[in-house]
Amino acid sequence: NNFVRGHYIIVKEIFDLCLDRIRKLADQFADLQRFLVFNAVGGGTSSGLGSLLSERFSVNYGKKSKLDFIIYPSPQVSAAVIEPYNSVLSTHSLLQHTDVAVMPDKEAIYDICRKNLDIERLTYTNLNRLVSQVVSSLTASLKFDSVLNVDVTEFQTNLFPHLRIHIRLSSYVPVISAEKAYHEQLRVAKITSSAFEPANLMAKCDPRHGKYMTCCLMQ
Repeated sequence: NNFVRGHYIIVKEIFDLCLDRIRKLADQFADLQRFLVFNAVGGGTSSGLGSLLSERFSVNYGKKSKLDFIIYPSPQVSAAVIEPYNSVLSTHSLLQHTDVAVMPDKEAIYDICRKNLDIERLTYTNLNRLVSQVVSSLTASLKFDSVLNVDVTEFQTNLFPHLRIHIRLSSYVPVISAEKAYHEQLRVAKITSSAFEPANLMAKCDPRHGKYMTCCLMQ
């Protein structure tokens, strides 16, 4: 299964149906604010069909924000040889048709679950829960009213200085196992510094080798 099959072949069967379902859901809202898109770009259908849907979102709902949460493949944790091919082709669509892209990769999520949560046999439930915590933190301002909460639109405007620079490097702390939660001492300074440690980032990279353009800490 590759990008071309998802973008040109599968789309003939289900694309119109997908657009019709999305249109019906969008029409039910009195004030539609934004779209949250979840997919993994390593697979052919999710990368090819997902890219085509992102392009159509830009045409049909150009004024609505589009937040993408994309699971990126990793060279150490790969299920298919063509994952790099699929991810490179879908990245072009992310740059063109997405307002905010959060891109955790498989290897980083696996390592966080193994080292911080002490889970030997990982399941998709463990991985999805970790990603959902990041999504929940980002969308908390939509669910709870507070003077300290930042709207997603304000977050998007202030964090990205240029339209094409909208791929966000994210981390989530503290991530500790249930056994350690009762005796761990969590102080503000420790939590803040942990957010910038490479071991807690949801992408296998070391930002200490570069520079931060903008930064946002959310709680």
